[in-house]
Amino acid sequence: MTEETKASEHETSKDIKELVIARLDVLPPGKKVSIGSVGEFDKNELIEHVRKDDEIGQKIIEVELNYLRALKEGTLLNKLLVPQEE
Repeated sequence: MTEETKASEHETSKDIKELVIARLDVLPPGKKVSIGSVGEFDKNELIEHVRKDDEIGQKIIEVELNYLRALKEGTLLNKLLVPQEE
């Protein structure tokens, strides 16, 4: 792996973090987000975990990226509009 590739991956990671932080920043201040059995977090706590790039921050990034991919691919809209078979 070249130094340029490593730098590019680091920048992508930085860009992704900035994107996730920007999306979290629009959450209402009093709202809490539950992350499984880990607990509830307000937007400032979520942003801090993303900045630290700890386990919770990585999970937040993963969830946001999955959401954005589903939105881009139209799978999210399909699930909302197409009746699910039971």
